[in-house]
Amino acid sequence: MLPVITVLQQATAKAIYTHYNVEISPSDIQIQETRKDFEGDYTIVIFPLTKHKLGSPPQIAETLGTLLKESVPFVQSCSVVQGFLNLTFENNFWKEFIVSHQGIDLSHSFFSPDEGKGKKILVEFCSPNTNKPLHLGHLRNLMLGESVVRMYQSLGYRSIACCLYNDRGIAICKSMYAWQKQFQGITPDSESYAGKGDKLIGDCYVAFSRILEAEVKLLTEEKGMTKEEAEKNAPCMIAINEMLIQWENGDPAIRELWATMNGWVYKANNRIYERLNIHFEKFYFESDLYESGRDIAYEALEKNIFTKREDGAIGIDLTSEKLDFKVLVRSNGTTVYMTQDLGTADQKYDDFQQEKSVYVVGNEQEYHFKVLFLILKKLNRAYAEGLFHLSYGMVNLPTGKMKSREGTTVEAEDLMDEVIAVAKENTIELGKTEGMNEKEIDALSTILGLGALKYFLLKVDPAKNMLFDPKESVDLHGHTGPFIQYAYTRTASVKREAVNRNIAPLAMMDKVEEIMHESEKNLIKSLYKYPSVLRDAANTYNPALLANYAYEVAKDYNRFYHDCKILMADKPYLSAARFAISNLTGQTLKKCLDILGIDVPERM
Repeated sequence: MLPVITVLQQATAKAIYTHYNVEISPSDIQIQETRKDFEGDYTIVIFPLTKHKLGSPPQIAETLGTLLKESVPFVQSCSVVQGFLNLTFENNFWKEFIVSHQGIDLSHSFFSPDEGKGKKILVEFCSPNTNKPLHLGHLRNLMLGESVVRMYQSLGYRSIACCLYNDRGIAICKSMYAWQKQFQGITPDSESYAGKGDKLIGDCYVAFSRILEAEVKLLTEEKGMTKEEAEKNAPCMIAINEMLIQWENGDPAIRELWATMNGWVYKANNRIYERLNIHFEKFYFESDLYESGRDIAYEALEKNIFTKREDGAIGIDLTSEKLDFKVLVRSNGTTVYMTQDLGTADQKYDDFQQEKSVYVVGNEQEYHFKVLFLILKKLNRAYAEGLFHLSYGMVNLPTGKMKSREGTTVEAEDLMDEVIAVAKENTIELGKTEGMNEKEIDALSTILGLGALKYFLLKVDPAKNMLFDPKESVDLHGHTGPFIQYAYTRTASVKREAVNRNIAPLAMMDKVEEIMHESEKNLIKSLYKYPSVLRDAANTYNPALLANYAYEVAKDYNRFYHDCKILMADKPYLSAARFAISNLTGQTLKKCLDILGIDVPERM
């Protein structure tokens, strides 16, 4: 079945051609939902049509309204409001929509269109450093990346999740050096770390900053150096630069320490991914790819795509594109992050031959990706046109901005534990756990807590900075994940009761000649929008559209639940009809939340 907007666009274009003998592309006809303060279901925006000299906006609207009532069976009435034509549909249109989508499972084309069949999209996200734990910012990254993967899966794509570990370099050496100086002999199994190797590594990283600070102070006060000179000549900085050289030369002891400490972080991160139900199909490691990126740079130099400066640095002049000269290989032969990204991009395409490739990285790297994508186009990479940077804003807590090197970040796992604890406290206080044992309460609290965390991070447009409040996120009555989860449990409860009463959603639906209540119609109209919202969210890489849609459906369902007797209606066929509406609502909410990576409880 074609989306109703497509049907109306085609019908309007045909009416214009028939009546005015003017040919207009259906896609150029603007149609939107009618505003709630006006009567109607969908609205045709008339103003853009005036450029074709068809008459005044009211005249065009009146003519098209008459023609559409004659040619489109489900258009019941029309009203003209200045330059807008509001169309009201027959109630039968909405009834037939409910009837045609009853008894379907989540694999049905309504929930899972196959338009992406045969196409691949690769989404690279998280991309952590191995010198610190995952923190709140990583959680937003993880939620965005996973939801994009799932949105495209729902559109029929082969959707691939991958993670690039930044596992080498100066930052990693800082943690290694501090461990040698202050933590040697301490492992994740030590009592103070309780298996959390990422926390140990993070403490090492913070410790290095303190070592450096003390050495800089000494050099500035006793040697009279400037701060910049002191930071360059501090013994710890000299040591980590030497350590990096030793690593690149394959020093066995340094390589063994590096592998051990990175292993602690991988193990901790994998535990977090598992708790969040995130599964990467492929992990890439900078340590495996930085040399291939350097090879690409030298090859591009031979082809005169890159140039060599007088100081020996190799790069590309992008000043004509209003950028700068980007160095890819330093004068000492070492590479930069961009160089490694070239090698990684080639490797990903070799592995998967994807049509689209998405990088989920914070907005502080917008310039980096603008340069990277431009370089790959100049290198004539086959995949260059399908690259996209999903840029997102900072996420902070009410306590302020976080800094890893100062140890003021909020670690991901600690925050996950906190929202689960707050969810448990709230559900017990609200009496939602009556009759449950401790294991069941913990399971429900985990579903609600992690659902709250994920939803709160996804409901905001990725481009915007946001403030995360753990307590606000679990409010059952606010714009939250638990609010939507609770609406779903209501649909599940209605379904269980309908089964007990032997009420079938399709029973006697043919007798329902009209929608009996405004809240019924509003809910059905919301449900109808699901496929178009999913496509818009995927095409714009913006799961916030789907998250906010789910919230609107939940609100509409709660009004319907309050206003209408679902299973106790005056007439049996009306109970069956309302059960059908409730049933589709439950499936829609569950599908939306699943794409957002959020589980739903069956009871609450």
